[in-house]
Amino acid sequence: MTHLWVRAESRDHEERVGLTPQGAQQLLAAGFSVTVEEGRQRAIAIDGYRAVGCAIAPEGSWTDAPLDAIIFGLKELPDDGTPLPHRHIMFGHAYKGQAAGRVLLDRFQAGGGTLYDLEYLVDETGRRVAAFGYWAGYAGAAVSLLAWIAQQRGDIAAPVSTYASADAMRDALQSGLAGQTPDALIIGALGRVGTGAADLFAQLGLAVTKWDMAETASGGPFPEVLAHDIFLNCILAREGTPVFVPMSAKTAPRRMSVIGDIACDPQSDFSPVKVYTHETTWTAPAIRVHDAPPLDVTAIDNLPSLLPIESSEDFAGQLLAHLATLDHLDAGVWGRAKAVFDAAVAG
Repeated sequence: MTHLWVRAESRDHEERVGLTPQGAQQLLAAGFSVTVEEGRQRAIAIDGYRAVGCAIAPEGSWTDAPLDAIIFGLKELPDDGTPLPHRHIMFGHAYKGQAAGRVLLDRFQAGGGTLYDLEYLVDETGRRVAAFGYWAGYAGAAVSLLAWIAQQRGDIAAPVSTYASADAMRDALQSGLAGQTPDALIIGALGRVGTGAADLFAQLGLAVTKWDMAETASGGPFPEVLAHDIFLNCILAREGTPVFVPMSAKTAPRRMSVIGDIACDPQSDFSPVKVYTHETTWTAPAIRVHDAPPLDVTAIDNLPSLLPIESSEDFAGQLLAHLATLDHLDAGVWGRAKAVFDAAVAG
C-alpha cells in the first residue's frame, strides 16, 4: 500500500498545501494510506482531513515516519543538515546552481533518500503537469503594484500578509492606486505566470505590454523594459536566458521604478535580472537598489501563499491525478523526476 505523508510547512508565512481533503478522500478510496500532519499555519483546517479518514500526525513528525512513506510538502525542509532517508516530493531548488542546492542533494545522498522535485514533474513534451504559476503571477503583480504605490508616497513597500481572496487583494490595490494608472511590461506573458500577472492588471484597468518568445528572440538588449513604470519577469532562469535588466539599468535613463522578479531566481547563474542578488521577504517585500531615481525590486519566492486558499485548491487539483500514480514511481512523471535527481546527484 502506498503511504503518502503530507507534512506541515515549517517556513514562515507558508499556508499552502498540495492536497485538499477532497483529494485525500479520492486517494484513500483508491487504496492509499494518507497521513496529514497538524499545521499551525495551514490555510485548510485539519478537521477536513480527519473527516475523510486521514491519519493525523503531530507537526514535524515526518522525520520519524515509516521509511516507505513518501513525504509530501511544498517548500524547503528545516536546514539542519540531517541525512534524508525518505522519498520527498517538494520544490527543492537544487538544480540551477543555487547556493543551498548542493547541500540539499548531499543530505539526500547521505540518507539514501530521493527528491521528486515538483518543478520537474513534466509530461512527455516537457511541460510541467502542475504549477502555482498563475497565482504567483497574480500575487507578484500585486506586490509590485504595492511597491509602486509606496514610491508615490516617497516610501518603500510595507510588510505584506495573506489575503482572504483575490477579490480582497484587488479591492486593496484599487484603494491604494486612488486613480493612478501605472503601466507594466511583462516578459513571459503567454505562460501561466505571465497570464496571472496580466489578468490582475486587466482587472484593475491598467495598461500592460505583453512580450513572449517572439519579442525576446533577438537576445537583447531591451531598452523597452526601461520605458514602463513596472517590469515583471515571468520566465524561469535557464541557460541561454537573455539579460533583461543589466546592472547598467540602475543609472540609465528610465521610467521603470519597480521590478517584479516573479520567477525569482537571483542566485542562479542564468538570472535575467542583474541588479540584485537575493530574494525579498514578506517583512521586507522590496529592496531599493538605486536611490535617485528610485528602483525597487520585489522577489518573494512563495508568492502564491498570499492567496493560500485559491492557490492550494488550484495546484492540488492539477496534481491529484499524478499523485494517484505514486504506486508506479519508476514511470511517467515520477520516473522523469527521479532521472533528473539521479543526474544531479551524480554530477
